Amino acid sequence: MDRRELAGFLRGRRERITPADVGLPAGPRRRTPGLRREEVALMAFISTEYYTRLEQARGPHPSREVLDGLARALRLSDAERDHLHHLAGSSPGPSGGPSREVRQSILDLLRRLPQAAAIVLSATYEVIAWNDLAAALLEDFSALPRRERNLVRRAFLSPGDRPLYSRAGTEEFARVAARQLRATAARYPDDPEVAALVGDLLSGSAEFARLWAAHDVRAEPTLRKTVDHPLIGPVTVNCDVLDITDRDQRVVIYTAEPGSPAEEALRLLSVIGTQRMDVPG
Repeated sequence: MDRRELAGFLRGRRERITPADVGLPAGPRRRTPGLRREEVALMAFISTEYYTRLEQARGPHPSREVLDGLARALRLSDAERDHLHHLAGSSPGPSGGPSREVRQSILDLLRRLPQAAAIVLSATYEVIAWNDLAAALLEDFSALPRRERNLVRRAFLSPGDRPLYSRAGTEEFARVAARQLRATAARYPDDPEVAALVGDLLSGSAEFARLWAAHDVRAEPTLRKTVDHPLIGPVTVNCDVLDITDRDQRVVIYTAEPGSPAEEALRLLSVIGTQRMDVPG
């Protein structure tokens, strides 16, 4: 275990992440770049004291569970995760859970779709990337904590408090999500986050428990969706999904029919963004 190199690597990875990257509010003025030590510790499910000792090159040998928690909290790539394990003197082994790192070329693709709203979903239905038009059409995901960016959690555990943009389509989405989540759980049987998500859904939603008990993994795609926008009303868009197989992620792209009212609505949203139109002057 190379404590000094491990400490420097953890500190460098922590300082490159902004609070918005992980769904945290920026809060008051920060004295150092990136996340605070206590924020990383919280997301890695370890104590702040333990994490501080690791960054000060005086911590004990971290377990595989601790290293995997740090890798998730710091949003490490697969190569960075392996390096973290090597610095700690352990074998990386297989990746423990679904990847949340979005390839740069996919992020560039989102930005190059100015007339389409697009998001990237992880294997557990967490929104992990989006473009500006998606934030305007669906929601400003940067203002949400990470837990509330998980669409399957919201569909089953808080459908009334935070509806999924289209009340009419929530039931269909819930069926598809439950089936795909069962397949995800089979691919990542040892991942604690996947297990915790499924456990929360089973205990908190009778409907999810019913769908889960059916053991169905076949999911029909949703080709059209009507988004109930709070300011401009219903917007009907085409819905296409591109699979990123090597990351186990999906790009969801929402487009409007040429010349349709929805196209005009998207054009308006691309101008106003996430600002409110009903603020009195």
